[in-house]
Amino acid sequence: APHQTIGKRVGLAVFASDALSSTAYATQEILGVLTVAGTAAFGYVFPISIAIVILLLIVTISYEQTIHAYPGGGGAYIVSRDNLGESYAQVAGSALLMDYILTVAVSISSGVAQIVSAYPSLDPYRIHIAVTAVFLIMLINLRGVKESGTAFAIPTYFFVVMMFIAVGIGLFRYFTGSLGTVIDPPEVHLAETFAPITAFLLLHAFANGTTALTGVEAISNGITAFKEPRSRNAGITLIWMSIILGTLFISISFLTAQIGGVYSHDGETIISQLTRTIYDGRGPMYLATLAATTVILLMAANTAFADFPRLSALAAADGFLPRQLTFRGSRLVYSNGIVTLSIIASILIILFKASVTRLIPLYAIGVFLSFTLSQTGMALRWRKI
Repeated sequence: APHQTIGKRVGLAVFASDALSSTAYATQEILGVLTVAGTAAFGYVFPISIAIVILLLIVTISYEQTIHAYPGGGGAYIVSRDNLGESYAQVAGSALLMDYILTVAVSISSGVAQIVSAYPSLDPYRIHIAVTAVFLIMLINLRGVKESGTAFAIPTYFFVVMMFIAVGIGLFRYFTGSLGTVIDPPEVHLAETFAPITAFLLLHAFANGTTALTGVEAISNGITAFKEPRSRNAGITLIWMSIILGTLFISISFLTAQIGGVYSHDGETIISQLTRTIYDGRGPMYLATLAATTVILLMAANTAFADFPRLSALAAADGFLPRQLTFRGSRLVYSNGIVTLSIIASILIILFKASVTRLIPLYAIGVFLSFTLSQTGMALRWRKI
């Protein structure tokens, strides 16, 4: 099936939505772990975020090399198969499938959390809204709507602009001494006896925060979608995506610590607390920022609907999954794969009550298995050379 190649600007919008959307919950998940040690531990949020940005730099350099080594597309599956063997490639493929399922569950749950933060009266319907959103996206994909560069570009750049405006104003107010702290923060349920601040606790918080890196590998999987010279354009796009991601993440973490943002399980999100403090209330800019965040989270979920059916069809064709996943419907989409993804993601949302915090540990398994296998494969490749 022929497809149009895209430039760097549209490529950034198409492939960055998954990665950039993770800034909506990464800082919050760091706080969630540190809560068990009391509010005094919240001061570690910024140092942990710096460590995560350093890891982002390492992963970006690795995938930049992968892009040039595999100009035909060098995701974890291809790199593992070429350098580690077929069994490792199957593990990488399984990790990616898990990653796509959790991308839908986590992104939708986080998007619903933003909506509930703006309209708290909707909290009892959190799971219903999330499952409904999954099935709406499923129906759209079953209709065979083709991914459009413009359709992706507008909401992605809207999110980037709104977030940079928010953190820009926040930093300006901080340095001029007019930022203040969160008014009426959500209630924090602290333990009666606080856990000590140990290396394990900090590593646990670091692990949860590394969900900010999800989606970094997307560009290396989609090199063939770029205009020639493909590798160069994809590499530049990857670098820009990482710069934007790292800047937003570190800024959100820094400002969260300054305003006294708190973690609230199933309560108001950090993005809501931050923008509410920066804009002094729930005005139009606050609502626009939360709307932009919700939309990019939904787009991140939609990206998985494009990738999961293709990968599952490849695995099914090789005999590792049911053959029914290779079936294409009348609109030339992998209908069974799309439906399967929707059902599994919905089951996870229901079981984990649309809670990002409960889903994050599962998310990290798929993400970092593929990262580890891809980078191990590249290390072996360079040793052979």
